[in-house]
Amino acid sequence: MKQFQSPNLIENSPTLLKNEGELLKHAKDIDLLVIASPNHLHTDTLIRWGGHDLTILVEKPVAVSREQHARLTDFRDGTDFKARVWVAMEYRFIPAIAKLLSLLPTIGELKMVSIRENRYPFLHKIGAWNRDKAKTGDSLVEKCCHFFDLFRLITGQEVVLSQLRALAQRGLNYDDEVEAHAVPIIDSAYVFMPFHPKASNKTPAEKAHVKTIGCLELCMYAEGSRHQEEIIVTGTKGRLEAYLPENKVYSFERPSAELWSDRSEPPPPSSIRQTVYDCSNVRDVHGIGSEIPSHGGYHYSSTAVEWYQLLSTMATYRSTGIFDPHVSLDDGLRAVEIGLQATSAIVNEQLHEINPLGNVQGMPV
Repeated sequence: MKQFQSPNLIENSPTLLKNEGELLKHAKDIDLLVIASPNHLHTDTLIRWGGHDLTILVEKPVAVSREQHARLTDFRDGTDFKARVWVAMEYRFIPAIAKLLSLLPTIGELKMVSIRENRYPFLHKIGAWNRDKAKTGDSLVEKCCHFFDLFRLITGQEVVLSQLRALAQRGLNYDDEVEAHAVPIIDSAYVFMPFHPKASNKTPAEKAHVKTIGCLELCMYAEGSRHQEEIIVTGTKGRLEAYLPENKVYSFERPSAELWSDRSEPPPPSSIRQTVYDCSNVRDVHGIGSEIPSHGGYHYSSTAVEWYQLLSTMATYRSTGIFDPHVSLDDGLRAVEIGLQATSAIVNEQLHEINPLGNVQGMPV
């Protein structure tokens, strides 16, 4: 029996390539390259492809070590860097988080930000690479670069890296795992961060002035937690609380002097105005309409929203020559930088003595 082949099918049949080297030869024909390999491969892949005129969506984190971070920063700042890069930080697009971001102007001057993730351990992946801190950058890079990105986005400020401190615990999830590594990853941590303004026209003294303080809490053996993520933002006029998977935002307005005149007593419940925003309908929150599929999923349709925004940005570039990513390569690098600093600033991995003058002297365990 003679096999029928459509001429159009033959003419438009896909090209079969054997390796990445062969694919690189077709870089000029690629509209969008997606890098979704294990973390430790992102930097080298970005450097190989970043010299070509194409759009790249790269999964977080963009680097896993200070050496990778330095190489990628140098490449970004060099003359060979030509690609348009968008870093996949889909937490920005989770409906409740997007709603919280839109409400920030209502709470006055921002003073405190707290982000908590209480969840199950990392799921198993091929070769257990996500349990190898050399390949993940450790948990404060792999998992928490999402949150450090949100801290920067919420505050509009930069972390004072030299003043960042962390407490952490390792290996609590390894007792019942067959393939435990010699140096286990971080299972839980607190990271304390002061922030200063980004504005370039500020004086050094103004830049050093801490305007906002932040705290990240991570626990990866908390399967029974009511909320997997909580984001609490407090300003001079009010407070915002976003909860997942509840997908709601609670807005609280501080009582005025008229409503709370007797400060010798707690404020009357009626004086605190509360508004609850149900963000379960992703289309309503983002105003995108029926073009975005509405589903539950782990990130509440945020990946679909991010892709929609990415494709819209690519269309704008084709018509105007302007590519303005929601999450730039610089954003990705700064989020990793905070995670790397947090990992190196863990203070409970060595004993400390405080002398009467307040100087800290490290005593290795």
